[in-house]
Amino acid sequence: MLRNPSKTLTISAFSRSVGVYYGAIFLIVGLNTAYFPVWLDWKGLTAGQIGVVFAIPHFVAILSTPVLSYWVDRLGDRRRALLLLSCGTLASFSMLLGADGYSAILFIQLFYALFWSTIMPVTEAVAMSGVRRQGLNYGRMRLWGSLSFIAASLIGGYMIDLWGAQSVVWMLVGAASLLVYSAFHMSLKDSETGTDKAVPLQNRLRLAEGLPYLLTPAFLCFLATAGLIQSAHAVFYAFGTLHWQSVGLSTVEIGRLWSIGVVAEILLFAYSNRVVHWVGSRWLLTIAAVAVVIRWSGLALEPPLLALYGLQILHGLTFGAAHLGAVHYISETIPENFSATAQGIYSAVNAGIFMGSAKLAAGILYGNYAGQAYFAMAAMGAVALLLSLILIRLQNKRSLAV
Repeated sequence: MLRNPSKTLTISAFSRSVGVYYGAIFLIVGLNTAYFPVWLDWKGLTAGQIGVVFAIPHFVAILSTPVLSYWVDRLGDRRRALLLLSCGTLASFSMLLGADGYSAILFIQLFYALFWSTIMPVTEAVAMSGVRRQGLNYGRMRLWGSLSFIAASLIGGYMIDLWGAQSVVWMLVGAASLLVYSAFHMSLKDSETGTDKAVPLQNRLRLAEGLPYLLTPAFLCFLATAGLIQSAHAVFYAFGTLHWQSVGLSTVEIGRLWSIGVVAEILLFAYSNRVVHWVGSRWLLTIAAVAVVIRWSGLALEPPLLALYGLQILHGLTFGAAHLGAVHYISETIPENFSATAQGIYSAVNAGIFMGSAKLAAGILYGNYAGQAYFAMAAMGAVALLLSLILIRLQNKRSLAV
């Protein structure tokens, strides 16, 4: 059977442009996660203040992300929304160039959170619309973000060694400029018509029509499970680099450790369609929870360098498997024309309530216990494991009822 060339080109353009945008997003994520604490430390902030600076965007996201995501669903033009959000992110990082002192940095983080917190859920909704309509491989679009994270981890380490901690914000400004550029040139063309396809107004769900999909016991259990798994990374994200520096690892070696975990994530994403088909979205969350317990318990014991590489490979499960399970679970249970709102609520609960609370606690825990704080993250994984099994049971009951 001959394939329609114009349709193939349209699918390719969609997949490529979303992949490029993911790449720009994760240049920012990689730099911000691995090296922004180094810049904050250079600015003289304490461990507790760093914890607050990292936590405050998550609390802003609790309100801003669901509201803005719902606005995107009602707008029906996700490309234009991403362009506006990208411009706001660039403005936020540019403001940091002149920031000095804890209060000024905290205020800019509040401004930054209004834009950044909604970018990821809208992008996930865009990518999963390609999976639903055109049969695209989500993992192969998303893995470009993982490759960018590796580039940020490696290049960022070399740049800090060369130019010092002040270079971190300049790198963030450059990455945000690429984000704006890729949003401006994003192609979200429909494979059948060859035109940018906005959702018709009559097909856009109102809030009252969409909420019943989000208020089931299974979806609420899913939110708690995924939230605990992802927020169990809080100590690592906020203090992983600083802790490794304190035990004598070089910035370049730390960059390699960050990168090896993302390599495992990339391998998982490259075969994501097969993995989801074989394992299922709910069992992926269970596997991720088990890996959380193993990974953070191991890091709390302060293992030698070789063992650190082995534990970092588990990032492919603690983050990668959990993320794949979450986006596919939402795609399986929520209508497409309400998907940005659902992704926004998931992000608000996951990255807002759970991660924000965990990062506040991380500042206190790390300040008092240093690397032993990872034991608390392992305990969160144990609770998530129990909830994931409850989710499987709830979904099995629902399937039997249907």
